[in-house]
Amino acid sequence: MTSNWTFWANARERWTLLVSTLQQWPWAQTYQTLRARFREDHLGVTAGSLTFTTTIALVPLFTVMLALFSAFPVFARFRKVLEQQVLTGMVPDAIAKPVLLSLTKFATKASQMGGLGLIALGVTAMMLMLTIDHTLNGIWRVRTVRPIAQRVLVYWAALTLGPLMVGASLSLTSYLLSASGGLVDELPGGVSLLLSFIVFMLQTAGFAALYKYVPNTFVRWEHAWGGGIFASIGLEVGQKGLAIYLSKAPVYATIYGAFAAVPLFLIWIYVSWLIILLGAVIAAYTPSLLSQVKRWPDTPGYRFALVLALLKALVAEQHAPRRGLSGEQLAHRLRTDPLQIEPLLEILQGLDWVGLLDETQAEHGGRFVLLCDPDKTLMAPLVGEVLLRPDAFTERFWTHAGMESMTLSNALA
Repeated sequence: MTSNWTFWANARERWTLLVSTLQQWPWAQTYQTLRARFREDHLGVTAGSLTFTTTIALVPLFTVMLALFSAFPVFARFRKVLEQQVLTGMVPDAIAKPVLLSLTKFATKASQMGGLGLIALGVTAMMLMLTIDHTLNGIWRVRTVRPIAQRVLVYWAALTLGPLMVGASLSLTSYLLSASGGLVDELPGGVSLLLSFIVFMLQTAGFAALYKYVPNTFVRWEHAWGGGIFASIGLEVGQKGLAIYLSKAPVYATIYGAFAAVPLFLIWIYVSWLIILLGAVIAAYTPSLLSQVKRWPDTPGYRFALVLALLKALVAEQHAPRRGLSGEQLAHRLRTDPLQIEPLLEILQGLDWVGLLDETQAEHGGRFVLLCDPDKTLMAPLVGEVLLRPDAFTERFWTHAGMESMTLSNALA
């Protein structure tokens, strides 16, 4: 009884916090952030690249899913109904049926290929995962990615376990249906709604896991779930919007006829990737949106000024009890976006001026601590990295400015 009361109390507290967060959420700043990141990160071009890769990798992925789904005897009786239910939850109704028929036909042919052919299909699917990895790390401004072997192992596990988990959940649903009423050709309204909710939650959980684990940086679960919910709702809205457009202006069906499903499907993949990438932007920039901070203006030399501000904050914290600050704490102290300072912190780590204490289980992730002695550390390496590289044209400037003899304490004083 006590445990039930605690569960509902926690649920009520989380709901209250969610409502309060939504009421105080900076919607206007969110729109400006999405627009700025769409332009600066070239998300439109990236979505086009992912659309091309997805089109190539779709048959291998569907082949794996079909093989795993067929492994469940109970699920085999409901495969047609459940496949349609799942697909219509992700693809507009106007193209769901021809897409399902084409994918099933292609996957059946692909399953008859030899070992080398299946390996080639697996490599194609892995290319999609690596492209997603590169894109999300770029959104989070991560410059150091995981080793290729580690990424391949993780994504290969995702390619196999992901469809297996979906198949297991849908098999459980089909088992409950068979236990309650035997074989059915159509799902009752309540069960259909339940299955749609399951698909929505699986989709949201998949997006949250994508935003949490793919970027090679610390991402809070609540931020990842926020981006996942945004992406799932965006896909639902986009699906309904595309369906309304097709019903009002059936231009593709008029021009292409039976071939209309192909361009429509490509458009939907492109729109879906745009929404997923914008969800990643939401997850990545939630800390700065919640703290109501703005990025330092992109003026000449701003990176040098910002890195000096970072070093000054770490020098001041060097003799404090914690002796360091997390990325979020540094961003809060400098009133800037955490993603704006991450590349600069990586540069400082590369110079061995700053170290990161691995505290991934801590509330704010690891702490950055100062490793160098400001009185003995020369500024020349840092100036060459973030401000002005020494060459034949800048040699006299470096000499007269005293860059090669200036120490960090001189610059910070």
